[in-house]
Amino acid sequence: MTITSTILNTIPGNPLDGLRYADSRWSRLRQPPRHETSVVEVSATPLTDIDWDMIVCGGTLGILIATVLVQRGWKVAIIEQTLLQGRKQEWNISRTELQVLIELGLLTDGELEQAIASSYNPARISFLGGPDFWIRDVLNVGVDPFYLLSRLKQRFLQFGGCIYEHTAFQNLIVHPEGVAIQVLQPQALTLKTRLVLDMMGHFSPIARQARNFQSPDGVCLVVGTCAQGYTHNQTGDLLVSFTPIQHQCQYFWEAFPAREGRTTYLFTYLDNHLHPISLEFLFEEYCRLLPEYQGVELSQLQFQRALFGCFPCYRQSPLHSPWNRILPIGDSSGNQSPLSFGGFGAMIRHLSRLSEGIHEALTADVLDRNSLNLLQPYQPNLAVTWLFQKTMSVSIDQTLPPNQINELLSTVFQAMDELGDEVMRPFLQDVIQFPALYRSLQSTGLNNPRVIARIIPQVGIPNLLDWSRHYGILGLYSILSPILQKLSPITTKLSPKTRYLYHRWRDAVQYGSGQDYDKKT
Repeated sequence: MTITSTILNTIPGNPLDGLRYADSRWSRLRQPPRHETSVVEVSATPLTDIDWDMIVCGGTLGILIATVLVQRGWKVAIIEQTLLQGRKQEWNISRTELQVLIELGLLTDGELEQAIASSYNPARISFLGGPDFWIRDVLNVGVDPFYLLSRLKQRFLQFGGCIYEHTAFQNLIVHPEGVAIQVLQPQALTLKTRLVLDMMGHFSPIARQARNFQSPDGVCLVVGTCAQGYTHNQTGDLLVSFTPIQHQCQYFWEAFPAREGRTTYLFTYLDNHLHPISLEFLFEEYCRLLPEYQGVELSQLQFQRALFGCFPCYRQSPLHSPWNRILPIGDSSGNQSPLSFGGFGAMIRHLSRLSEGIHEALTADVLDRNSLNLLQPYQPNLAVTWLFQKTMSVSIDQTLPPNQINELLSTVFQAMDELGDEVMRPFLQDVIQFPALYRSLQSTGLNNPRVIARIIPQVGIPNLLDWSRHYGILGLYSILSPILQKLSPITTKLSPKTRYLYHRWRDAVQYGSGQDYDKKT
């Protein structure tokens, strides 16, 4: 019996079965693109008696946008395959980012404080052979998903929203006037709406069909646990590596205090979906290395729950829907950098932009695919992070010096640390800004040209040239963003449709350059 099965068999809920199910999903992703069942059809037949303005498929994070829109007077329903409630494991985020929940009227000040289940300071960044870097107030609070979703659910229903729980999405048909969604609860049911938000996550069947069932361009595999028995420690780890490259992987760790113990993650980036590593193998590596990482024997720990997942990412992101009246949101759209796990943090960052944009689209009745795709624009600050992901992963056909990735990351973070919080903090919150990136690259290149030179054969000339294009556009967006913000007041005189188009251009430039971060600091 493996260490993995021994530990997971002590945790209620059959996590070993869950781990193997997640592995089966990962195995399917590794296979060449193949035909899967199509769930979206298009019909020219008129659709009458439309019941809803918007239906959200996937309620765990979908209820955030749904509650904002229902408070603004729209008829909104949510389809959720199970019971709409949060998990036990906290969602980590920075406290300043949570203010949007108050600004949008989703929580009161008191409710927000109650939603914060844990907090810690400071957080460490460390790489084998390099110094430790410490930073405060970044991803240092844990939100209680169960409490947060229960409050949002109550508010959503109070404003007239409808939740179809234990309701499985089957398929949908796009008509000229709306969308007919077929669901099962357990009886077959048809729901009619003007707009569909696909928030069913990375493995959404709608998103899979929109991408022609292609394999991902990169993957982050994550395993971990929450356990009791550690020595009391009120600090956290944001990004730590204490081993060289192993099994064609660079292992990274994250750890932080949680309400029910201490959570630790092991994750690795794979730039090729053909990589043979499995989640179960990675969990065995986690068990092997955890004692060294945390200075504790496995026998001293009481495991509360296990955590694991496969997070695919695609270069062609955010996803543009090929159909009218369907908008992918969150993980379904790939609207996060390949360095992050997406989810709650990415949704919070874009919540104001997306909810306002959807409100304007419904008001102006611009629900065709070209108009809706403006809500998921090209973002150069996300595109440039593909090169970073490449430098943090090892292709299956590459042979790198064992400590090359650690040396590079230690050098880069030392440069950012010397440049101060205005450079380091946005990057750690998945926000890339041109001035900070330029200063970091300049400092790293001048002080450690040897380390930078070693990147070129690792990532390849074509990837560097592609990155240079995104880097240049990031600089252009940084120049345009303040100009467009100054022009915003004159848009009140525009027609709803023209105003919608201008606001989407403005938002694309603001968020695509990372200038939205200024509002949170």
